[in-house]
Amino acid sequence: MRILTLAAAIAVFALAGCATTGAEMAGDPKELKMAFDFTDANPVVLLNKLNNVDTTRKQLIESGITPKIVMTFRGNASFFTQTNLQAVKEGERADALKVSAKLREMQKAPGVQGLEQCNLPLADRKLKPADLMQEVKLVPNGWIALGTYQKQGYAYIAP
Repeated sequence: MRILTLAAAIAVFALAGCATTGAEMAGDPKELKMAFDFTDANPVVLLNKLNNVDTTRKQLIESGITPKIVMTFRGNASFFTQTNLQAVKEGERADALKVSAKLREMQKAPGVQGLEQCNLPLADRKLKPADLMQEVKLVPNGWIALGTYQKQGYAYIAP
């Protein structure tokens, strides 16, 4: 019985944190820095995650907090930052175009600091830096960029 009571108390404390936003827990900061790391191979999944980031951005603004969001793309997510979709499976190209449109929209959105593509995975996937969307900045190494953002106070988020 004592173990059950202890387990219940731990669960209550653990779940209590889910009922508040990070802003409430941190004393209501004026800004929130987040670096999102995308590696998804599926454009539908990636688009859903981008929509969730956009919802988060809007919720922060509505609550009076200035978002500072960076989105990074590595691994198979690299296919969806390209203007040339020849390397994307034919059945996924329509969804890849939706991802491109969402990236263009978000790059202009208040609170979005930038979109960055890691250079390392491009050659292995036969992708060319010249085919990168103009809204996306090419960085030599996405891990180094993410580490630098963390040193600047950005929270690392792998959705």
